[in-house]
Amino acid sequence: MLSEELIELAEKIQKQNAEAQIIEVKSAHRGCPKRLYDTLSSFSNQDSGGIIVFGLDETQDFEAVGVYDLQDLQKKVTEQCNQMEPAVRAFFTIAEYKDVFICCAEIPSVDQAERPCFYKGAGKSKGSYIRVGDADLPMTDYEIYNYEAYRKHLHDDERPVERALWNLLNQDRMTAYVLDRKSQKPQFSILDQDTVYEMLNISRNKVPTLAAVMNFGIYPQGLFPQLCITAISVPGYEIGELGEKNERFSDNKRIEGTLFEMLNEALVFCRNNMKTRISISQETGERTDRTEYPVTAIREAILNALIHRDYSVHTEGTPIQIVFFKDRLEIHSPGNLYGRMTVEQLGHARPDLRNPALAVMAESLMKTENRYSGIPTIRREMKEWGLSEPVFENRRNEFVVTFYNGIDVAEQKEKQDDFILETGCLEYEKKADKDSNQTLLEYCRIPRTKKEIAEFLEIKTIFYVVNKYIKPLLDKGLLQMTIPDKPGSRLQKYYTVEKDCTK
Repeated sequence: MLSEELIELAEKIQKQNAEAQIIEVKSAHRGCPKRLYDTLSSFSNQDSGGIIVFGLDETQDFEAVGVYDLQDLQKKVTEQCNQMEPAVRAFFTIAEYKDVFICCAEIPSVDQAERPCFYKGAGKSKGSYIRVGDADLPMTDYEIYNYEAYRKHLHDDERPVERALWNLLNQDRMTAYVLDRKSQKPQFSILDQDTVYEMLNISRNKVPTLAAVMNFGIYPQGLFPQLCITAISVPGYEIGELGEKNERFSDNKRIEGTLFEMLNEALVFCRNNMKTRISISQETGERTDRTEYPVTAIREAILNALIHRDYSVHTEGTPIQIVFFKDRLEIHSPGNLYGRMTVEQLGHARPDLRNPALAVMAESLMKTENRYSGIPTIRREMKEWGLSEPVFENRRNEFVVTFYNGIDVAEQKEKQDDFILETGCLEYEKKADKDSNQTLLEYCRIPRTKKEIAEFLEIKTIFYVVNKYIKPLLDKGLLQMTIPDKPGSRLQKYYTVEKDCTK
């Protein structure tokens, strides 16, 4: 980083009056902060790394207060960097800003195979941190395990399930699978059954594997109650919104069985909860039915969740979740993206397989390709349907795919407003004094969450507030996000950009 860039960064921090996903601010005008370990760990454990800025005081609206001693500061920060495992190599930049000297330390990310980076004095379990918004949070046992599993090539779909007796598996289905594999691998025929089961990941040391239970089990949820799918349809734009009869869900189903059975039942649920548009060709008179979302795209997303979800003991109590909202469909899969894969690389790079045994079994049992074509298929189908690009989010401990149905929220809200006026509701009269963009921008001089903005406007529907007020102001450059690289973050806040909004 150049000195000029550090000055620009300091100005930006003061303007938004907040830290960020990759920015941490420390005053350091009275000495070197004694505990940088949490931030050093969290920045090292995220792909983008991070920057620690010294010389701005957060308690004084990030006023420039300078640092006590530039040379000693760099020395002591480096000493703390050397207390990390693996050691952190910070890059320092100095700049004169508002008659004082400020300094920043750029913290590079650690290679995926070396994570988590942790403070040696606290140990891996208590010294590993992750960055969430502008906060450094202790890593959970699962997050630490996730890195270790990748580094040690552990695959939970291959782990033996001691409680799984062979009579709990469907012998006919298992035999058919083995015969199918033997037809493709003739040399298997010379091996005994136990060896074949081991090589096909059906067993480990003569004990059925988790992959075998989930594919051949008569009732897998008898052993793993939460390795299922919960599917709901919400009558609004957010969970918690009630329907006309005060119902929380329009439909609610628990889907169980083998992976193949759950896939088929989940697709039935989705078809039942999707609107179908019927059109008649004026030329041929033929009828065409078009579902709200492309079924092929939904199938690929659910299939990915079933095969690539995390099956470790840390997440086996969490089901896959399918949620229909008025404007979108969300599919939640337990576990983050595995290995080195990032959201930006999805569909463009070959991913590391978290569950290779399940992926291979799915080729035969669920007729999948296992050729990394799922994400491109989802994108292509959504485009052919004339819908917006699907949204992929790698949230903390879960991966979420969101399909939007293209509903015109403004039009829907206009109809709702008409209903409100007809029924004499005074909700909008109550907020009349706060309804202008100018007033909202004044309110957002301090970064605010979506919920805070909705409460300020006295509007109950957060989704409507985002689309009616926040997004237009973002598009005009009058508002900015505190975490711009993660628009969907739950810690996202919005702040006013100093412009003449009367133009």
